Amino acid sequence: MANKAALVTGASSGIGFAIADMLGEEGYALTVAARRPEKLEAAVERLQGKGYEVEHVAGNLGDEDVIKSVVAAHRERYGRLDVLVNNAGVGIGAAVGEIETKKLDIQINTNFRSIPLFYRECVDMLRAAGAEHRNALVVNTASIAGKTGQAWLSVYAATKFAVVGWTQSMHRELAAEGIKSTALCPAFVDTPMTDFVKGQVDAADMITPQDIAESVRLLLKVSPACIIPEIQFLRAGDGM
Repeated sequence: MANKAALVTGASSGIGFAIADMLGEEGYALTVAARRPEKLEAAVERLQGKGYEVEHVAGNLGDEDVIKSVVAAHRERYGRLDVLVNNAGVGIGAAVGEIETKKLDIQINTNFRSIPLFYRECVDMLRAAGAEHRNALVVNTASIAGKTGQAWLSVYAATKFAVVGWTQSMHRELAAEGIKSTALCPAFVDTPMTDFVKGQVDAADMITPQDIAESVRLLLKVSPACIIPEIQFLRAGDGM
């Protein structure tokens, strides 16, 4: 059994990979999950090349059976869970009159529905970690779009509002058991997900995945008495 273990979704690139890499540096055994097997396997090779212990499961993280298989693989390999990072997400823009039901459902299922399901499947391991050291942690990747509604990205923004609200609820429900929940709310981050806007916003002017990972490192370091329920990341020049 690992001394401490973490599960990260959406870990094949971008924010998820950066957080998984940081957790490996901090000595966590890892389970990483993402939709595309080839991208996930390439990420796993990079992580294992640094000497990290890594389990991986590929699949659609909006699917309940896939979520159960990810958690089951983690449980069988490590037997404990100290950090859960719900990072898988997708953004599909459309004007309101052009929203396709399939794309609506993909965003709801991946960005939000997966998060309560991961909590439900993992809560016994999180409770055990909370009872042991009072510092179990769940990080939910939201967005600055989850703080202010966005035209064209309206469905994406709505799912991220839901992530922020869910995180607040879990803080109230689980904090007394030593399980902390934090919502991360970044503006544009330099990842493949923001390629659509890089004609208008230079990648050099975006937040980096490492910025987000370092914020999670902070969450690992604070005392059990200190809870940080939300972190907003604004780009230089962005207004509040």
